[in-house]
Parts: sequence; C-alpha cells; structure tokens
Amino acid sequence: MKRGLIAATAVAGMLVGVAACGSGGDKTGADGFKGQKLTVWVMSGSNPAQWTEQVSEQFKKKTGATVEFKVQQWNGIQQKLSTALSEETPPDVVEIGNTQTAAYAEAGALAELGDLKKEIGADWNEAFNKASVVDGKQYALPWFAGNRVVMYNKKIWAEAGLRGTPKTRSELFKAFDAIKKKTDAEPLYLPGQNWYFFGGLTIGTGADLVKQQGGKWVSNLGDPKVAKAMDIYKQYQAFSTAPKNKDEATPQQGEVFAKGRTGAVIAMGYEAATALKANPKMKKDIGFFTIPGETADKPEGVFLGGSNFAVAGMGKKQELAKEFLKVALSKQNDRQMVKESGWTPKSPDLAGAGQENPAVAAAAPAAEKSGGTTPLIPQWAAVENVPNPIKSYMTAVLGGKSPADAAKDIESEINARLAKQ
Repeated sequence: MKRGLIAATAVAGMLVGVAACGSGGDKTGADGFKGQKLTVWVMSGSNPAQWTEQVSEQFKKKTGATVEFKVQQWNGIQQKLSTALSEETPPDVVEIGNTQTAAYAEAGALAELGDLKKEIGADWNEAFNKASVVDGKQYALPWFAGNRVVMYNKKIWAEAGLRGTPKTRSELFKAFDAIKKKTDAEPLYLPGQNWYFFGGLTIGTGADLVKQQGGKWVSNLGDPKVAKAMDIYKQYQAFSTAPKNKDEATPQQGEVFAKGRTGAVIAMGYEAATALKANPKMKKDIGFFTIPGETADKPEGVFLGGSNFAVAGMGKKQELAKEFLKVALSKQNDRQMVKESGWTPKSPDLAGAGQENPAVAAAAPAAEKSGGTTPLIPQWAAVENVPNPIKSYMTAVLGGKSPADAAKDIESEINARLAKQ
C-alpha cells in the first residue's frame, strides 16, 4: 500500500472515470481461471502463516489460479499504493488501512463490491463494515480489526513480585515501577511515536485529532483534551528507554519483546506471533490484559485499527479478484484470522474462535467500552502520509516542548493536508 510519490488525494484527476474502464473482463466463471496468477498486496504482519496457506490452497482448488502475496511495509505505504493503483497493471487486490479507504474510493481507484458484500458479509458487524462504505457505496470489504492490549512477560512480573493484573492506570504504573526497582528488565517498551496508541488515548479523553471549522476539516491538536491525552502518553513513556523519535515498527517491538527483558509492550494481538517467531521458547511467558483506564469500570481509550481488502479499479482481473475475496473472507478463513492473529470477531458466529485467543479476550472490554477511530473522511489519509505530523508532535512534546507549542508548530501542515482534494 505504499504510494510512492503521489498522495491518494492527488490522484483523483488521474483515476476518476478511468477506474470504470478497468476491464473486469475475465468473466469466465469460478472454474475458468486455470493458469492465471492473482497479485495481492498485504502489509507486513497482516497475513499469518496458516491463514495464508489455506487461502492459497482453497483459491487454487476453486479457480485453478494461483495467488501471489506481496508483503509491503507500512512506512510510506500511501504514496506507493497511490502510484500502483494509477498504473495500467496495478496489484489486483490490496489491503488498505480502514482510516485510508475513503481517500482511495473518492479518487476512483477502487472497484465497487456491493453485490459481493451481500453475498458473503450479510451478518458482519456494521462497525467493521463502516470504513468500507463511501457515499453509500461499498468500495472495499473488511478483513480484520482490533485494538491494542498490554502484552506482558509473566516471568518478569513474577520476578518483581507482581500477582494478578492491574485494573486501573495507577495500578499499572505501580507495577511498572516495581519492575524497574526489583529487576534488571525494562518495565515498558514504548517508542515515542506510537501514534495509534496516542490516538486511543485521545479517544479516551473525548477529543478528536481533527475538527470541522467553517465548513472544512482542520487540526484539533490544540484542544486541551488532546494535551491531556499526550500527558498520559508521556507518563507511560517515562517507563521506557525506547527512542522518542521512532515508532513501534522501527524496530518491530515484538522482536524487542522477544529478547526476554521487557516487562510489557502496548501491542496488537498478532505481535505475539512476531515475538514467538524470534524466540519460540518464551511462549509460556506471554500474557495479555486490557489496558486499564483511570477507573476500573472503564478501560483506557483504544484506537480500533484494522484493514480492508479492495479490488483495483483499473485491474484486469476483477472477477478473479472477487473469487479470491470469497475465499479469503469465508467464515472458515475469518475464523482462522481470529484464532491465529487475535483480531476481534466481525460476526456473532465467530465469537467462539475469539475465546481461543487470549489477546482477543483482553481486547474485547476496551473495544466495547472505549473504542473509536479517526474521522472516516477522504482527507484523513493525507495526514498519515510520511512524514506523519502527529508523530512529529509527539516527539516534540516528549522532548520538552509544551503540547500547545508543539501543536502550533505542525498545525499548518495538517491543515494543508486536510485541504487537499
């Protein structure tokens, strides 16, 4: 999904009207694609091994075609994907972050999938599907979504004399303090630019990162509630020696956790697999719990992040791409995603699969009581483009600048991005 040199909002003129010309001309039936190859872009960490294997096998058995998964990195993905979707031979199916889908849809880069949604997703939770719909039309299909939890090292917590798991933020900070004083481990690994966690904290304070003013979207980082969220983040980050100018993927925090001397990370459920791949021996030491909030009755605010699958509007294999989505998003394979990666079930009959994954159980209370997302508007995608100004804001505050001054420094950049059409 990297978008090279072109932001999603800048390719509208190139793509609108052209997407409708995507041939979709491979209408030969599900069994008439023998020998063809479908290209699917997925993000690093999104497609777990067993899910990938069974989807590939089922797709080949059903269509006679093969699928090639091309793994992309998050850093710079919007520019790369914008470029790819504007070319004559784009990837056939792409994974798009749920906060970014509207921008690509408005640019005309995606094929409509309304009929497919009716066929395979009639019982999906509407909260999951909301980010796939733009102006009442279905331009993508929800693949997965979830929120962050505390992934902790049971061995280190035992060394610190800790029993049970914290129920409030103050109890959590006391636990981190105990680890700091009683062990040689780092209490928490939290780099300074984990903006998704920060986004969740703003949700918890009742703030929005952007707002409407005079009929247009503008920065809301100057809101005192955002400053309060940043102060909470600063309290968390004080327990960490991680760089203040890096995010959780630089390096992958699961790999840091795998070294065995980190008490906890604020993680998505799938990051346990990253840690275990690097250090299989620590399987028995990994535990999860809901990020506790100020009071025991309400967890910390969380960002409900996830991804959608979309079909390239100018793709030449749209019918084959739809056959892939029927396989990839089947009940069996959705169940595998929940079990294997710890994502939140998107339909009632997948709840049982969620019970098999402790990360899912830990994520559920916050998703229900304190979850949210950024505004699902086309303009938002440009805000996430590299360099992400929100990350710059976070690093500045952690470096000693006041939240108000840090917000002023980047406000014009956010506003400029939001103004792009």
